[in-house]
Formats: sequence, C-alpha cells, structure tokens
Amino acid sequence: MNALTILRSWPAERRDALRMALWDSEALAQALGSSASGAFQVSGVEIDSRDVRSGDLFFALQGETMDGHRFLDKAFANGAAAAIVDRAVDYPHILVPDTHAALKHLAAAARDRCAARRIGVTGSVGKTGVKEAIFAALDRSSRGHTHRSVRSYNNHVGVPLSLARMPVRSHYGVFEMGMNHAGEIAGLTAQVQPHVAVITTIAPAHIENLGSIEAIADAKAEIFGGLVEGGIAVIPADIPQYTQLRAAALACGVTIRSFGKSAHADVRLLDAIPSANGGSLVTADLGDQRVCFTVAEPGEHWVSNALAVMAAVQAVGGDLGSAGLALAEMGGLKGRGARHRIAAHSGKALMIDESYNANPASMRATLRALGQTPATRRVVVLGAMKELGDFAPRFHAQLAQPLAEANVDYAVLVGEEMKALAQDLGKGAGGALAAGMSFAHCESPAEAISALEEFGITSGDAILVKGSNSVGLGRLVEHFTARI
Repeated sequence: MNALTILRSWPAERRDALRMALWDSEALAQALGSSASGAFQVSGVEIDSRDVRSGDLFFALQGETMDGHRFLDKAFANGAAAAIVDRAVDYPHILVPDTHAALKHLAAAARDRCAARRIGVTGSVGKTGVKEAIFAALDRSSRGHTHRSVRSYNNHVGVPLSLARMPVRSHYGVFEMGMNHAGEIAGLTAQVQPHVAVITTIAPAHIENLGSIEAIADAKAEIFGGLVEGGIAVIPADIPQYTQLRAAALACGVTIRSFGKSAHADVRLLDAIPSANGGSLVTADLGDQRVCFTVAEPGEHWVSNALAVMAAVQAVGGDLGSAGLALAEMGGLKGRGARHRIAAHSGKALMIDESYNANPASMRATLRALGQTPATRRVVVLGAMKELGDFAPRFHAQLAQPLAEANVDYAVLVGEEMKALAQDLGKGAGGALAAGMSFAHCESPAEAISALEEFGITSGDAILVKGSNSVGLGRLVEHFTARI
C-alpha cells in the first residue's frame, strides 16, 4: 500500500468538519457579547505587539504602567488581522468595556466549544518540563491535534491567553499553572477546568510568601478544586506531603493516581538503569500493565517526571507507546536543561543550561545529575535562589554538601544570597574544600563570565549553569554558546 492510498483511507473524524480558522468575527463577537467592526478571521491570539504575526488577533491589555492601545500601530504593522479594544479605533476590531475581562471570556468560550481533554500541571519543580513532555506524548498520538501553553504562560494572563489559543479541533489541551501566593491556583484551575490535574512535587519554592512547606502544598492542591466531575488527580507518592495532597484530592471527590517508587504508588517505578545517552531505561508498573521505555533527559528527577507523564497520559486515555517514544526523544528546553557543546581549549566542553529557575530541590536534583555526567572536570555557575525570605541563608548554605557529592572542581556563585554558601565553603574545613573544590563569589553575570574565562574551559569539562531567572545567567549561557 503506497502513501497516497494510506492518506486517502485515513479515518475521518467529526472534528475534521470543524472550521480551520482559530476564530472569526462572528464567533468572537458572540463570545465577548459585543459586535465586530466588520468581517474577519484570525489564526492566533497575542498580547505583545512585538510577537504579533500575520493573521493574529491583538488584545490591547491595559496594565498599571502600560496601555496596549499605544501599540496598535505596531501590532497591525506586524500583520494583526483585528484587535480587541476598549475604545474606538480605525482598525478592524471588537469593542469591549474591559480587555482583561474579555480575554477571560474568550478563554472560557474556547474551553467550552472544544471537546479536548484538558490537563492542568503545577508543582514546585519540573512543571514546564512535564507539561512539554505530556504535550509531546499526546501530540504524537493525536496526529498534531494537541494544544499546550507555550513558554511559561502560567499566570493570570498566560493561562487565559493559552486557552484562547486552543483550536476547536484539539483532542487534548495541556496547561501549566503557577503561583506565588495562596489562592492563585484556584483562580487558574477554575478557568481551565481540567479533566486531569498533575502535581509534579512539593518543594520550598515561594516559601517567602507562603511561610511553610505545608502551606505550599495546600496552595498547589487548589488545582483539584477545578477538576470536572469524574476528574483525576495525579500526585507524587514519595514526598512527605503525599498524605496532605491525597486528603485534599479526596475532599474534592476526585479519583487519585499516584506515581513514584513507593509500594502504594499506582504508577510505580520498578527499575531505572542509566542508558548510554545519559538518560535512563525505565520499567514501571501501571496497574494493569508494565511498560519499559527510555527517558532521554538525565537525572533521577526526570525518572520521576516520566512517571507523572505516564500517569497523565493513561488518565486521559492516551497512547502509552507514543508517550514512551516521546520521552526517548525529548531534548532539554532553553533555560531548563538544554545541552550545548561549546568551544574549549583543545576541543569542546558541555554546558548545561538551567538558567531559568532554581529552588533548593531543583538545585540538588541538577547537581546530582551533574555528578553522574562523565567529565574531566565539573564546573558550576550557581545563581541566587529567589523568594526564600528568611530561609534564604540556610537553603543556600546547604548546597555545600550537594556540591561535594557531585565532585565539583570549581564553583562560580552569583548574587548576594550566595554569600552564605561562599562563607560555608570558605571555612576550609568542610568536605567540599577537602575534595579540592575552589570557588569565586560574584555580584553579576558579567563578573561570572570573567571568573569562568579566567578559570579556563578545557575539553571535556561539564559546566552547569543554574539560578533564578532574575539573576540573568541566561546572558552567560548566550556568551559562551555563541562560540560554538
């Protein structure tokens, strides 16, 4: 059978009869309770005029310091087909009283018109990577009909924007939800109304605002409150907060699917063996079947992430074989594990880009993975971990032991908060210095670049760059990767 015959015999679906355009003026007007200035169709939704592409719908959002209406000319110069505005303009538009409220109305309309199974993902660590892995798994089996939030669009603007972009033909939608304070996840999950809610893990991220790890778990557990009837909560079985999360899910009347090493886990790790590419060969028990698959991403934390992915795919009735193939092919995301071969003296070195985010749990996980990475020397550039409040000195100083266990040869510490770790390493009697590690403490990425240049990168080095995004270590990564 040739390819043309196969394509002609591909089974038709009811979704195939749905319109191709993302939105037209009639559907937009109905969703927003208004009228359009004329007939038009749009292929995308955007809130930043710099990101507008031909055919997009531009939302002129008004914030405390910025008014999107000032950028209408730029948006239409970039190809916008229409705009949502709160004042009359000369461009194709729909006039609404409040553009922020209109974005939420459009998000709800996108959700309600589409038969897609929706998955919400949150957690202190790994939510973007898990969201991307679930998307890759489901997109493969749905013939490209899976939608997800891009980048880290996980807040009060990013989530409704991601929903508004969901095509009516989608089979699945995967949405990331983040928070800094209690109550924020509740608002986001109410918008998404997921069929499956995934919590990756609980760790002391944003503890400055929430005060305790238990409060963080409660805030993340708000995601269960938005689950539709018959919804499924996917939770980690191996963390101390498992009982707390389980109780919160049961209180919402939803089904629970746990994942991890624990004997009580519904998706249980049976074995994980390091694979030749630096990842892991995983065998897991999913209750009614066992699966064996490869995880391309290195580190024990990605084994746990993979179990969460399998649990979510199983919960929405997705194809587990496709999920395994997707996990085997996943590469690191920019700022979240991307690996680069960079120029070094007498050859090439490996630079691992984890510059987008950092908290105590993710720091330990990535340092552990670095320690398992073959290298002639192991080097780290660690930026400050933000939003730890009064806990910051203790959590930063506690990184000395993971550094020692990873056999790090040289550490560049960036930011005021890293002073506590520098002081601990500088005592000279600790295990880290006894193992021969040296370090430099810098105030800025520019200083860190100079320190790394002075140290000298040689062939076979493995260099981990990790810190909170606000530290700006992405500039250091760009500096060195430009020399490939």
